[in-house]
Amino acid sequence: QVHLVESGGGLVQAGGSLRLSCVGLGATASSYAMGWFRQVPGKEREFVAAIGWTGTAKHYADSVQGRFIISRDNSKNTVYLQMNSLKQVDTAIYYCAADDGSNWWRGDEREYDYWGQGTQVTVSS
Repeated sequence: QVHLVESGGGLVQAGGSLRLSCVGLGATASSYAMGWFRQVPGKEREFVAAIGWTGTAKHYADSVQGRFIISRDNSKNTVYLQMNSLKQVDTAIYYCAADDGSNWWRGDEREYDYWGQGTQVTVSS
């Protein structure tokens, strides 16, 4: 029922910025908490950031705290991830996900119900 589409990935130099977007189709945006995760080949999917139903409550992984900002615009059915001061270790495929439950803030991918296809972010030296 929920289809998520990410965009905005690309190649940037260390210290640069990117803004990822994720649009949700086939659902009411305010019904879902949203999260961003990332994955490197051969590694487990890693929590990056999450935002509650109204957009006021946010949670970040320690590795991106102070550098990334998650936001949402429910009128546009879109969640964003502004990534600043990018590092080579940020290189990964980034996925957005939707959670209709109550534990979205835990950063556990098992709590999320719907996933996008991902967008590649590559940070060079």
